[in-house]
Amino acid sequence: MIQPIRSIFNSHFSPETYRDFLDSVEKDFNHKPTFRIAESPFFIPKDFQKQLVEACDQVIDFIKKPDFKAITQKALDLNTSVPNEDAHTQFLAIDFGVCVEDGRLIPKLIEVQGFPSIFNFQFNLNRKFKETYPFLESYTPYLSGLNEESYLEKLREVILGEYSPEEVILLEIEPEKQNTKIDFYYCQRDLGVPFVCVTAIEKDGKKLYYTNSEGRRIQVKRIYNRVIFDELNTRPDLDMAFSFQDDLDVEWAGHPNWYTRISKFILPYLSGPYFIETTLLSELEDIPEDLENYVLKPLFSFSGAGVVFNVKKEDIEKVLEKDLFILQKKVNYSPVIQAIDGNVKVEVRILVLWPEKDEKPTLVGNLCRLSRGEMIGVKFNKDKDWVGGSIGLFEK
Repeated sequence: MIQPIRSIFNSHFSPETYRDFLDSVEKDFNHKPTFRIAESPFFIPKDFQKQLVEACDQVIDFIKKPDFKAITQKALDLNTSVPNEDAHTQFLAIDFGVCVEDGRLIPKLIEVQGFPSIFNFQFNLNRKFKETYPFLESYTPYLSGLNEESYLEKLREVILGEYSPEEVILLEIEPEKQNTKIDFYYCQRDLGVPFVCVTAIEKDGKKLYYTNSEGRRIQVKRIYNRVIFDELNTRPDLDMAFSFQDDLDVEWAGHPNWYTRISKFILPYLSGPYFIETTLLSELEDIPEDLENYVLKPLFSFSGAGVVFNVKKEDIEKVLEKDLFILQKKVNYSPVIQAIDGNVKVEVRILVLWPEKDEKPTLVGNLCRLSRGEMIGVKFNKDKDWVGGSIGLFEK
């Protein structure tokens, strides 16, 4: 999309350079990421950056509404409610498809999550691209005037709060088996925060404890929560000493309730040029005739679980819990990235941090996913190149 730098990048690209780039990631922890890292960044021009920021601001304006908790209480009632919810989310991930409308590029909102993303991995992925391709130094993945130092400082503020790193844990279900494990490694290296399995937590009264790598028992003062209830609810085999519904003497960096409140649940409430038609099934008056232009999605699922792409009338009719599904117009991603052998579609996730003391959230960085398939997800891009996770670089 920024043709001069795209031409320079493509002329410097080679399979050997790409392998060296991947090796540099793998060597950091002797770990090969289990998700595919794409060959190229996404070069984002200033006009499109402005649109992304404007669209995010409109989403944030809705989330900041005084009655937002009242609007989203139904979402919480339908799911697991965790005590001691704070005033606002501390993380946002806002996903946009890159589309063309009336001959003009435009971001279209796909999803919003009140949940952390791979903040530390993206920080280091930017460094890896710059090390491999030094001519990218004049481009930045950061927003709101941030640089490497201020990005990491804002992340540290949100995750650590007022505590030392050893009093904070990244909590996950069997973290060593998670697709995002590489992010946990970088978080531990960059911030000093250990990652701990939910089964390794001990409980004494209202207090939680973990045993560190030196064998010391340490009270958990703050949890950087990466546990998804969708997964937790399918794991009755986990031997846990505590429940998320316990009244615990602990702070949350990312209170679990925000994952439920800020989700696909809010999409029907958003309207404007950056948003796509979304209807709660319980409020659907008539089933559209052109269902090939729609996607059926469960409100509360992760990583595309339960999504029906080729919707049929019977798919809608057989849904019993119509309060838990939406029908959404398909987004026609435009192949805007020029690869070595054809063009590639892309989705941009804007990463947002909101420290407790701040009046409003800060747009800090981004994550991109490249695709040659019908959709963005992994299953649509098997055995393809120039696809997978990447990063967007803005003109400074």
